[in-house]
Amino acid sequence: MSADTPDPTPPVAAPAPAAVAPPPVSVAAARRSGQVFQWLALLIAALALVMTGLLWQKLGFTQQELARRSQDTIAQAVEARTLAAQAEALTQELQARLAVAEVRLSEVTLQRSQLEELMLSLSRSRDDNLVQDLESALRLAQQQAQLTGTAQPLISALQAADQRIARAAQPRLNPVQRAIGRDIQRIQGASLADIPALTLQLDELARQVDDWPLLNQVGQPVAAPLSKGKAGRKAAPEPVVVKDAAPETAAAPDVAAEPDTTGWSRVSGWWSSLWTRIWTDVTRNGRELVRVSRIDRPEAVLLAPDQALFMRENLKLKLLNARLGLLTRHMQASQADLMAVEAALARYFDTNSPRVTTAQATLARLRKDLVDSDLPRPEETLTALTAAAGGR
Repeated sequence: MSADTPDPTPPVAAPAPAAVAPPPVSVAAARRSGQVFQWLALLIAALALVMTGLLWQKLGFTQQELARRSQDTIAQAVEARTLAAQAEALTQELQARLAVAEVRLSEVTLQRSQLEELMLSLSRSRDDNLVQDLESALRLAQQQAQLTGTAQPLISALQAADQRIARAAQPRLNPVQRAIGRDIQRIQGASLADIPALTLQLDELARQVDDWPLLNQVGQPVAAPLSKGKAGRKAAPEPVVVKDAAPETAAAPDVAAEPDTTGWSRVSGWWSSLWTRIWTDVTRNGRELVRVSRIDRPEAVLLAPDQALFMRENLKLKLLNARLGLLTRHMQASQADLMAVEAALARYFDTNSPRVTTAQATLARLRKDLVDSDLPRPEETLTALTAAAGGR
């Protein structure tokens, strides 16, 4: 069909809408439901009120319980404080008792240690006493050797210890005896300065300072003129010619015939010997009065007598300083003092004099002997004694 052709069927009317006003039955039901809700709300409110009352009552009970418990806690706190004070007092008393007990315990411990030492000393055997005596003697000898600077105290102590061990005849002390023998050989082979001998030599040099002649010393004897003078004095008293010639001359008048040529020759010889002796005495006195020599060190000749005295005292002080340095084991300081003395000897004193020459040789020998050397120790013997004491 086309669009222009009308539809032959009549139009159908639309259905009518429902009525707006509800029927009377639905309104009553709504009223009943509203009442139900109201009663339900009232019931809920009543239940809430009841629950609130219960909660309030429970809260009251809780507050009462909290108050009671707070009172109990306060009472317990007071009781705890009382107990703490009592415990503190008891602690202080216990501390005082503990201090007294510690003091008594220390006293008891000290007494026990003393008793143990006494029992040990009483129960110690003869060998143990011998070992301890030997060790004490060796340590004392070592101290003496360090003080004196010589090994003789150590050697004497080791030899005495060897003799005591030999008299004891104990097999367990044989290692100690062998160690003593090795220490004696080692100490005797060590090169050490003899401190007492060196000290005596220094003292002797200090005493000889005043006898050393100075270069400018007036009237000091000269070797050659003295020998000639002594020879002249020995040749002077020779009256033999005079005594022999006097009888000849006395007997000459008895012989009147012949002239005495023998007596004249003796008189001439005596006269010539007299003039020879006179000339010798004159020349010797002249040489002693005036002496010409070469001066290599003018400061020694220009030394005044009072300065010479001070110089001698200074040399004595240097020798004493060297002695003190030797005793205190300051070998370098002693060598420096001895070198200063040697320099003064070579500068101001007559090195041709035998005394000065001997002093220079002694000083040179002392400088060689003043060397630093470690004193040997009896280590092997002390170790053997310790082992013997520990193995008892």
